[in-house]
Order: sequence, then structure tokens, then C-alpha cells
Amino acid sequence: MNNATNAQAGSLTAPPLVEVFNLTKRFGPFVALDHVSMKLDPCTFHALLGENGAGKSTLVKCIMGYYQADEGGIIVGNKEVTMANPRDAQALGIGMVYQHFTLVPNMTVAENFVMGRSKLPMILDWKSELRQLEEFMAGMPFQVDPRVPVRTLAAGQKQKVEILKQLYLKSRVLILDEPTSVLTPAEATEILGLLHGMVKAGKLSILMITHKFKQVMDFADEITVLRRGKFTGKGYVKDLTAADMAEMMIGKQFTKETAARTVQDRGAARLCIRNLSAVDETGKRTLKDVNLSVHAGEIVGIAGVSGNGQRELVEVLAGQRNRTAGTIEINGEPYDASRGQMFRHKIFCLPEEPLKNACVPDMTVSDNLALRNFDQAPHSVWGWLLNGRAIKRTALDLIERYKVKAPSPMSPIGKLSGGNVQRAVLARELSGSVDILIVANPVFGLDFAAVADIHAQIMDARNRGVAVLLVSEDLDELFELSDRICVMFTGELVSETKIEKADLAVIGAHMAGMHVAVPESAPASLVFA
Repeated sequence: MNNATNAQAGSLTAPPLVEVFNLTKRFGPFVALDHVSMKLDPCTFHALLGENGAGKSTLVKCIMGYYQADEGGIIVGNKEVTMANPRDAQALGIGMVYQHFTLVPNMTVAENFVMGRSKLPMILDWKSELRQLEEFMAGMPFQVDPRVPVRTLAAGQKQKVEILKQLYLKSRVLILDEPTSVLTPAEATEILGLLHGMVKAGKLSILMITHKFKQVMDFADEITVLRRGKFTGKGYVKDLTAADMAEMMIGKQFTKETAARTVQDRGAARLCIRNLSAVDETGKRTLKDVNLSVHAGEIVGIAGVSGNGQRELVEVLAGQRNRTAGTIEINGEPYDASRGQMFRHKIFCLPEEPLKNACVPDMTVSDNLALRNFDQAPHSVWGWLLNGRAIKRTALDLIERYKVKAPSPMSPIGKLSGGNVQRAVLARELSGSVDILIVANPVFGLDFAAVADIHAQIMDARNRGVAVLLVSEDLDELFELSDRICVMFTGELVSETKIEKADLAVIGAHMAGMHVAVPESAPASLVFA
């Protein structure tokens, strides 16, 4: 089907049927999709489930025209189509919000929206464009300033912009790849509720990749499940339980349970932050006189809506951003986040967006796993002569232990799925002797089996006496793992609560800027111990 026919199909007023049949995609000898078929009926909310590496992202990228299938085909409406590129998909009214952001960082939000259109005039009337954008934003459940550069936004804000962009481009079939991973539960419910309402009103069809069964049960009509590139099941959500879906995803397996929190006296303060301040790329003060300590054998959780200084705090501690005021001490010694100090004090860090902030995408998985200790024995001789065989042996061991799914240790890490990049970086950061672990959104985009496994590793580290600073926008994760929960709002720590007294309503109020006092005893129905 040529592009002209695609455009004609895209002029339909209602969401079209989207169907794939016998879709097969190979990358060399690796079969990512093996004769997969799936149907997205008009005006339905469909969930695509599967473990990391199951083929979900490959399937939707074939629908979007990023990949061309080796076998099988795609039907949109009542015609078979050829998706040569994403503009063909856009012409048919199909848009996608990807797990990894596709925005241009140095452009403003408005420029990203407008430049996403398939047809643009020679000269843009920006006054008119901004007026239309403001009218569009007024009808949305959340607001983003269209004039700000995307590079200044935190991960959660970027995710909102990605969703808004597709709605602005009038996509009638919307593919969502983990769309709420960096949103608060209230934001996720609000966004998915809005999209669900559009589906029920006959304005939209949605295909959502997610690992959150609650979202599937609350919003989806149907599911399709993939495992290792093959179709393994489908059904109507009303007829299924979470256990049914889990069995389709991983078979009759048992996931690793989070280690029990051992009762122990916390040790000495290993990380002490006093009056810490920092600015963002525009010079705006984003950390304001932060005071915090993390002791051996405890997990301190940092809650907050994305964009309130959490990212900058982690970057300062990881040596990726300079502080403008304040001091940091590790084991009572001044700390400036140099590589030598991190190695000596056994500090390891998993920042958010690890492919961008903790990896070299074009380097191999093996080399990325050695970034922390490539100049240490047995990976090097005399600190400069690399031992390639030892580096590869270590990589193979870590890949097996941490279940990283990679075609080969010599594959570029940028070619791995987002979840497997996350696993690889966590393997590197947890594999050595660790005294302080700093993690930001450690299970972003991972399936529930991987989440359980990583949570178990973090709790195991805490039980061994590691001091853990856990920054997360997932309140369920923070309540499950933390010994103390602090809340960041506009760059300040506005509350601190021991987990046994933590109240979901109070934490949420602090996150929204309503700085109410923590009650001495919260209602039992609201306490998450």
C-alpha cells in the first residue's frame, strides 16, 4: 500500500481496526518475533503483556514502521498496509509514546509538538501556534509550559509531554510503552482515566505495554501475551485474574520474594548531607538547603512528584552535577564525588535513565559491565593494560547471575531492551563490595518478576549493612522497602517519617505541597507497614 493510500485511510473519523498476522522479525540469527498475530479492535483498551525481551517493543515498532517484518503483515481498517516509516503510521492516525523519550532536548515543548506534524507551512506563525497550544493544554488534566526547553524537564514531565504530543497530533490509535512508569499513582490514574474515557467515547483505541496488573485490571478490556517472541495467550480482562496473566507471561514459575526486613539496630551514619544546594541547567536553584543522613543497615526513601529536585540530588551524589553550597560527608570524611572516592568508600549508584546516565550505548555489554573496575585486577595489569578475557568472563557471570537478556556480551548495550539495560547497570553496581548504594527509580519499565528480583537484592543489601538511598516516584516501592520516607517538594525535604508511622494520605499531601503535620497514629486503613 503506498503512502497516498495510507493518507486516505488516515482521514477516517473513527479509530480503525489494527491487526497483525503471522508477524516475524529477525535480527541476524535471533528471532525477536515468531509468527505473532494480534487484533486491536476499534475503541478498545488493549494491554500487551510479557517479560522483558518477550518481543513487545519489537512488535509495536513494526506497527510504527521503525522495523519492517520479515514475514507476515499489518492491516489497518480493512486493508493491508506497508509501514515504511513512522510517518506512514502517523498518516493512518497511529501514534506511539515510547519507553525511551523521543523528544528533541534543545527544542521547547511547543517546538517538539509542532515539528511532529507530518506537514508544516514554509513559515510558522508562532503566536498562533502558541495560542492553539494553550487552548489544547487547557483541556488536559496536567499542564506543561510550552515555552520551556525539554532538556530542563524531569523524566516524569517528559513522559507527560510525550503523551500530550500524540494527543495534539490527533492520533486515534495510541500505543503506550510503559506510559506511567515515572508518574505518581494519582497522576497515572488521572492520565489513564482520561484516555479510558476517550476510548469509551469512541475517540481512541489504545494498545498499552505495561507490567502493572492493577492498571490492566482497572483500564484494559483485553490482553495479548508474548513470551520469548511467541504468542502465548489472550483474553478479556473481566474473565481473568492477575495469576492467570502471570502464568501466561512466565509459565508456572515462582518469582523471588523480597527478603524479610531484619530487625537490627542501624549502624553509624555513612552518608551525611548538610545544607546542600544546587542549580539546574538554566541556573535555577533546584536543591535548597537539603539535610539528610543515611545510616548503615537502613533504606531511606525519597518520595516526590517528578521535577522536585530528586534528579539533581542523585546527580550531585554521583558526581554528575556540582553543588553550589553545603557539604557532603562519607564516613565522616569530606566527599566531592570523585571516582577515587567512590571506589575507596564503596559507593555505587544507579541513576534514572541508565542508558543515558550510566552507560556508553555503543560500547559492548561486556565493556559497560567493567566501567567501574576496568583498571583493577583481574581486569587490568598494572592499572592500564586491559585483560579482555577477564572482562568477558566477569560479564558472562554477571549476565547469568542477574538474568540480563543479551544476544552476546559483545552486543552494544544500546541495543538491549530498557529493562535489560536496567538489569545490566544494577548488576555492575551491586556485584562488588558495597557500603553505600544510591538508586533512582531502579525498576523503571521492568516486568513484575524483575521488580521482585531487584527489590529482593536491594533489601538483601540493606540487611547486610549497606546504607541505601532510594529515590522513587513509585509509592508502593517506597512503602515496601524503606525504613524512613522523606518527601521532596520544590527542592526541599519537607517531611521525614519512619515507615511504621507512614501514612499514605499524609505523604501524598506533602508531595502536593500541603505540608501538614504527621499524626502520632494514623488510621489503620491508611498505614502501609
